[in-house]
Amino acid sequence: MARNPADRPQAPDMHLHNLDLSAASSAAGGSPQLRGYLAEPEGEGPFPAVLMVHEAFGLDDITVRHAERLAAAGYLVLAVDLYSDGGARRCLVSTMRSLAAGQGRAFTDLATARQWLLDSGRTTGKIGVIGFCMGGSFALLMANDGFDAAAVNYGRLPKDPETELAGACPIVANFGARDRTLPGAAARLTAALESLGVEHDIKEFETAGHAFLNDAEAGPRPLRPLFRVLGIGPDPQSAPEAWRRIEDHFARYLKD
Repeated sequence: MARNPADRPQAPDMHLHNLDLSAASSAAGGSPQLRGYLAEPEGEGPFPAVLMVHEAFGLDDITVRHAERLAAAGYLVLAVDLYSDGGARRCLVSTMRSLAAGQGRAFTDLATARQWLLDSGRTTGKIGVIGFCMGGSFALLMANDGFDAAAVNYGRLPKDPETELAGACPIVANFGARDRTLPGAAARLTAALESLGVEHDIKEFETAGHAFLNDAEAGPRPLRPLFRVLGIGPDPQSAPEAWRRIEDHFARYLKD
């Protein structure tokens, strides 16, 4: 859809965006504007790579800290901003529709970012995908699309997991028992992956809810009391073990 100049996205905050993928995404039929945050490990490399997909509220300071955490563990991490072409208000609905359909612009943008990592000359060729909330759902759907490992954090399962997850790479997944938005998701995912013969390590944390890996509350402030009622927010008790599980999983499949 054509936009007036006044409708165009504002210049990105370089604290959250330090990589412009717009030319590549446009050429591939993706978003005219696509940016991301690249977190770089110390040293010369090459490094295993990780594509990171943010939660429903978008790429924020929390996402950047997630990316830097994995970079400190030795991964070249690219966190893509799926809302680059207009912000959450303009892009959330279309991104969720793409997720529900399993195709569309969001998947093109993520494929563009993955290809950038592989073409950067800085990777070993091994690449994982990690996502949180909405991003966890994307990571789960992309687990059978050429990745070497996937980390799924409180992502909603596809409608037909036995079909849509066939041929998936090894998956580690973290869920919260107090997450009222995803009741029984851990058990259903375990059953689906076992039936498919996909390597997996799924855990549901008793004290955790949705978004429990976040180190701060996220989303609009007026809605945060409701989020707490729904079991959405940080859980410092469970997060350290969940991060260890993610890092152990990536070390096993991306570094060895």
